[in-house]
Amino acid sequence: MSLLEMKGIYKSFSGVPVLRGVDLTIEKGEIHALLGENGAGKSTLMNILTGTIAYDEGSIRFDGQELKNITIKKSEELGIAFVHQELNLFNDLKVFENIYINKEITTKFGRLDKRQMIKRSRELFENLGVSIDPTAMVSDLRTGEKQLLEICKALFFDAKLLILDEPTTSLTNEEVEHLFKIVNDLKQRGISFIFISHKMPEIFAYCDAYTVFRNGEYIGHGKIADTTPNDVTRLMVGQASEAGKIYKKRKVGEEVLRLENVSGKGFNNISFSVKKGEIIGLTGLQGAGSSELMQGIFGSEPIYSGTVKVSGETVKTGSVHRAMKAGISLLPSNRKENSVIPDMTLIENMYLAEHTLSAGKFQIHKKKEENNYLEYKDKLNIKAESGNDLITSLSGGNQQKVFIARWLNTNSDILLFDNPTQGIDVGAKEEIYRLILRLAEEGKTILVNTLEIPELQQVADSCMIFYNGEIIKVLSHDEIEEHRVMMYSTNSVGAQEGNTNGNSDEDEKGK
Repeated sequence: MSLLEMKGIYKSFSGVPVLRGVDLTIEKGEIHALLGENGAGKSTLMNILTGTIAYDEGSIRFDGQELKNITIKKSEELGIAFVHQELNLFNDLKVFENIYINKEITTKFGRLDKRQMIKRSRELFENLGVSIDPTAMVSDLRTGEKQLLEICKALFFDAKLLILDEPTTSLTNEEVEHLFKIVNDLKQRGISFIFISHKMPEIFAYCDAYTVFRNGEYIGHGKIADTTPNDVTRLMVGQASEAGKIYKKRKVGEEVLRLENVSGKGFNNISFSVKKGEIIGLTGLQGAGSSELMQGIFGSEPIYSGTVKVSGETVKTGSVHRAMKAGISLLPSNRKENSVIPDMTLIENMYLAEHTLSAGKFQIHKKKEENNYLEYKDKLNIKAESGNDLITSLSGGNQQKVFIARWLNTNSDILLFDNPTQGIDVGAKEEIYRLILRLAEEGKTILVNTLEIPELQQVADSCMIFYNGEIIKVLSHDEIEEHRVMMYSTNSVGAQEGNTNGNSDEDEKGK
């Protein structure tokens, strides 16, 4: 008898279907990979299983029991635990306090029995071979230790099924090996795992079976031993998308930006150069290092070693202001948190960067600012009534155009676009693509980081694929194809060759 059977699960949000009759079966003592691209429906199904959201149709059986009206408390009582990618730990509490939160042991007088909680926590860690001090502050733990603590929390209360959502994203190779040693030991005890990941080497090294979703639909399942990374990747992405029709090749000029052996938080030993008028695409799985690199170049994240040069001159890194003075700008991925100032008007939002650079000036020329805004409004086709309207009055696409104008207004020559069409509708996306190509025609040097391969097909002259903080492959425009990019993004090439440490052969890196 299977541990978990989910059959014909349907779910819609506001009439939009996100799951269309999907199935998932998990056996006892099995590590099962749940695979699919972003938006495939994996997280929605897991949230249904753990009682976070309700499903519309279908049936669920767990450990022989039919489940209806699942709640978070009910799923926990049944032994289902969800270890999220974003860890749910309290950094300002001790380890044992995190384990026992809302489940505290008390004395007969109603006081917290800290000695007993520490003792039992230590016994749990020893039983699992985990070296964590129960009295340590969680804030002092390494990322790998926090990940293990989350798993220990679930096991402490007799979890039968653990859902691990991208558990190795922030772990070193040694920490990954340690994690899966514990997972394999628990598997031998009959505990099952749902492993959500895009990393093919880990999937093929540690998992027993797989299920693939695509666009909210069940695509297929099987035993890992009976398939290949290439076949699984093709199931995930389906037929390759047609190459972009907007892209136009253009003449490029002299070198403008050069990175030499740059390492920082989330990226290692990065070297490349970009010319005037060139558009370079960056891609890879979430956390692979491409977004982090952009933040490093812009100075919002530290660079530990290496050199960044603009037009042959070395730029001292670690300062946003110095990067701006060097002509570098960043359109961040999270527009709502990192770009929008909701209480300011369109003009005020557009002028924020310029005001930072001209902070020593005594006056703001309101009429000049209004005229400049009108010029950019026309040039970028910003659909707005008045520059004095609040930025929140605009759609996502028009907001993004205002933020592009923010940087063009500083005469920035190097534009770093991090997921520039995130949360933008299809029509507005095409406008952004055409705008990127036009800016390159005008001589701007552009880096575009995106998880959407069709975007790279629309605009990129070439594409650098990141994996585990390194550039694993560089593709020319004509080579950018969804299946090929996914193969390198997940290091399926390395998995195909039996390599599980995240590095393919040197001739595959394309450096």
